[in-house]
Amino acid sequence: MKTCAFIILLLITGCSTHGAHFVDAKPMSNDLFTSSVLSKPNWHHGAKNCAFSQQAPHDVYQHDESTFIIRQNKCLTFEAPFIYVLAGKKSVLVVDTGALDQSSSYNLYQELEKLLGKKQLSSKQLFVLHSHGHSDHYQGDWSFSGQKNVTLVNPARQAVHTFFQFEDWPNGQKTIDLGDRQITVLPTPGHQEESISLYDDKNKWLLTGDTLYPGYIYIKDWASYKKSIDKLAKFAKKHEVKAILGAHIEMKNKPKLYYPIGSTFQPNEAPLDLNANHLYALNSVLKAQNTPKELIFDRFIIKPMNLFQRTLSDLIRLFST
Repeated sequence: MKTCAFIILLLITGCSTHGAHFVDAKPMSNDLFTSSVLSKPNWHHGAKNCAFSQQAPHDVYQHDESTFIIRQNKCLTFEAPFIYVLAGKKSVLVVDTGALDQSSSYNLYQELEKLLGKKQLSSKQLFVLHSHGHSDHYQGDWSFSGQKNVTLVNPARQAVHTFFQFEDWPNGQKTIDLGDRQITVLPTPGHQEESISLYDDKNKWLLTGDTLYPGYIYIKDWASYKKSIDKLAKFAKKHEVKAILGAHIEMKNKPKLYYPIGSTFQPNEAPLDLNANHLYALNSVLKAQNTPKELIFDRFIIKPMNLFQRTLSDLIRLFST
């Protein structure tokens, strides 16, 4: 999603739909808001008055004995990012660590001990990856410091390329074996330079971070984004994809409507998961779109950054991880 400085930038430049292209989503109308692979109909969605909110710092969904999705509380961080925990027989993978830093006292590692059990967590190798390098996806890294069984990959370019041994980024793909659970790692730059997507062969999930989710998606590099979406679409044609799961929910449960940046109360959210048809529709429109242009779909909005936004993003990236 966005770093704090980037959010200020977006508020200054606005989110106008002037000149936007509204995309007809009729081919997907039957599954627009009704179908979901998750048995959780609603997430904690913030409060009208956060000062009186009694919600826990996170909302946890257990999909099966080895798969968890954690959403952080919108009253603590309006980003309310999703964190994915995938356990195998040998290793555990954590995708993103959220937007709550050490000052919040929210300790993600301790929460994983509660979810998986201290014995299981300490007996397995723990990999911590990030869907990309925006701060709302790595602020929880501090909680893994000093843990002997943890391999934490910094979301910076060199660390990502070195860990996965990508020699021709963003081409190719890598595999992480968690033990009877294979995770395919696909470079998908566009929203951000180091963006990756991951495919879980156990649940047939495609985890896309901020590359594709039910929200207002800012694109830094339009050409790279087009290639990344095409890559994901081709991958989905060859592999069963039961759900596309991103890192946020920003859309309402009505077509083309979204909550503005900074919302801490989203009572009528769209479902978290998209499906392969949404990906195919996006890819088709992008292929026909020669120049960057805002694209408004029923379930998500694609917004190219302007020159000022890209320049500021580069400066933020230069002084961050």
